[in-house]
Amino acid sequence: MKALVINCTLKPSPDTSNTEALARVVVEQLEGSGVESEVVRAVDLDIAPGVTSEPVRDGDAWPGIHDRLLAAEILVIATPTWLGQPSSVAKRVLERMDAMLSETDDEGRPVAYNRVAGVVVTGNEDGAHHVISEITGALQDIGYTIPGQAWTYWNLGPGPGPSYLQAERGRDWSQSTGRAMAANLYGVARALAAHPLGAPPQ
Repeated sequence: MKALVINCTLKPSPDTSNTEALARVVVEQLEGSGVESEVVRAVDLDIAPGVTSEPVRDGDAWPGIHDRLLAAEILVIATPTWLGQPSSVAKRVLERMDAMLSETDDEGRPVAYNRVAGVVVTGNEDGAHHVISEITGALQDIGYTIPGQAWTYWNLGPGPGPSYLQAERGRDWSQSTGRAMAANLYGVARALAAHPLGAPPQ
């Protein structure tokens, strides 16, 4: 089984990403269950704006990410919070994933069927539940199954302040919730593998 984590930080590599630090907790738990995991930092790639899986222009990196999505049974979208919203990078990723709504497999199922997804959110401001709702709603539209409590977040609350890696407060909760998230993603992915959804009735 494979998992793909798309880190939607605004920080290019090798800058430290608080979002990736929390996502790594989920990855470690998944890998402990034997799941092969990959983390992609989307901002490092040239992802053109658009709503197709095909290249929008020369050098468009999205088709490669699309291939990784189709190779993974588990997807995690990880994003910081800015102005109470998912990052612009996360929104671009979701816009490109919009094309998957019309893509089907050999059995006529939407390509996201029998795949699970969850969300990791960080930010030194509030709004995590709003961000989780926006992203899980979009992923569910595309066809992903969202297990119960398939999310974790860390935020400071209202106003400016330290980030996830700079503050101890709440980190234990975020990490234990991340491990639970990983267990739930894995459990439901295994259930779908054993009992896959069929094509929607016509």
